[in-house]
Amino acid sequence: MTATRSVGFPASHALLALLVVAVWGTNFVVIRWALEVFTPLWLAVLRFALAFLPALLFMLHVPKFGLARPAVPWRDLLLYGLLIGAGQFGLLYVAMNGHIAPGLASLVIQTQVFFTIGLAMFSSGERLGGHQWVALLLAAGGLVLIATHTDGQTTPLGVAMVLLAALSWAGGNLVVRRAKGVSMLAYVVWSSLGALPPLMLIAWWREGPQVLLHSLQQASPFIWATVIWQAVGNTLFGYAAWGWLLQRHAAATVSPWALLVPVFGMSSAAWLVGEPMPWWKWLAAALVIGGLALNVVWPMLRARLLAGADGAQASGKTPAGKIHG
Repeated sequence: MTATRSVGFPASHALLALLVVAVWGTNFVVIRWALEVFTPLWLAVLRFALAFLPALLFMLHVPKFGLARPAVPWRDLLLYGLLIGAGQFGLLYVAMNGHIAPGLASLVIQTQVFFTIGLAMFSSGERLGGHQWVALLLAAGGLVLIATHTDGQTTPLGVAMVLLAALSWAGGNLVVRRAKGVSMLAYVVWSSLGALPPLMLIAWWREGPQVLLHSLQQASPFIWATVIWQAVGNTLFGYAAWGWLLQRHAAATVSPWALLVPVFGMSSAAWLVGEPMPWWKWLAAALVIGGLALNVVWPMLRARLLAGADGAQASGKTPAGKIHG
């Protein structure tokens, strides 16, 4: 049974979308806590192992659980896992291990929106529209502001790594667009097979197995909760709920909610780990989020204005309801 797209957006669906972006935004602080014990690459390995192995056990014992391998080519699953696992989260975790503050990381990673548009246009030969150039300049201004105000918590290397993580996320977005009519939760679970081998090899080479064994011995129940949350809360719940909403509503209705991710990210970082919030961070956030909002909201607003104008012309009335003389 396929889900139908509804016209309205019920309050319960709005609350679910708000919960997802809250989970995704506050997860940057959770990552910071997990990195106090685990090294970045081994943390990424644990994240994707815990996303796949429990689901595999469910599939073995409950065949009707609904997580059978989606009907997409193996190359897409493995490539998506490589881009999201080793690319996005591998780089993000390394960057957050002393190179960028969690709140700023939640903001910079949202540049994946512009990378996704750029890659899609490069592959199709399309050009940027006027509003997209303005949106891009606004966001770029915010990134320049961040790059010129780096400190002990945020370095140019950290910003560069998160930008590369955003580019990897954008590449994963283009891969997953080829999947039609499949369970996003199953897609994420099975794509973990593409994330684990490269992450394990790099972690073994760069960090060594002894580091992992030491971390496993030192991890408290709280730290284990942060690791499990990476897999269960952020990955499985987040992607499943987001996919569920996208199955029932237009992407233009759901996607603007993602603009709240850096809002939750920066506010939770300031509240929970004491990340400073000087004026330049507020201005950088306003520029980046403003650029993202313009890119998402303007096409929707323009479409509604054009639809209203066409309706008024078809009925022979002005938008205010008066008859043309």
